[in-house]
Amino acid sequence: MPGSKFQNAIGLPFPATLPRDADVDAAAVAERVLALFDENGPGLRRYVGSFRLGAAATEDIVQEVFLALFRHLSLGRPDSNLKAWLFQVAHNLARKQQTRALRRTRVEDPWDALAVERALDDTPDPEAQLASRERRRTLSAVLRGLPERDRQCVALRAEGLSYRDIAKALGISLGSVAKSLVRAISRLMAVDTE
Repeated sequence: MPGSKFQNAIGLPFPATLPRDADVDAAAVAERVLALFDENGPGLRRYVGSFRLGAAATEDIVQEVFLALFRHLSLGRPDSNLKAWLFQVAHNLARKQQTRALRRTRVEDPWDALAVERALDDTPDPEAQLASRERRRTLSAVLRGLPERDRQCVALRAEGLSYRDIAKALGISLGSVAKSLVRAISRLMAVDTE
């Protein structure tokens, strides 16, 4: 019989709580479990995989199914229709795992969101705060140094007025508004990129 991944697990000693029946041949049980593993393992993996629990959980469940089969046969329990028995055990274990994962998600997700919210502080670090204050101070000084018309055009544009509305409010031409804004923005950008 070719070896399988399950073969190493069968060699592990089971707890002393597993009764040893004199009529049950452990080697024969192990041989039967290995044969069933080779025959049904891939199908069980596909079936358990359909529960979308992830590859690691799928492998764990399939391994648990065959350990349960080994215990089942070692206890001398019925061995009729073992393929159906394997899929039923796999189904039950996968559903339990789904329920645990759902419960864990319900409990952990709100906590994780709260923890992340507390851990992530949007406040800039002191160095960034200082740089921001310096930038505002510099730009304010440049704005105060602009000619009055340019300063008024910038202030109205900052309030969301269109060029046409600024021209109307200040009683100047549309071209004058454009020139004032270009001049003011050029000065602000020159200072801001230094």
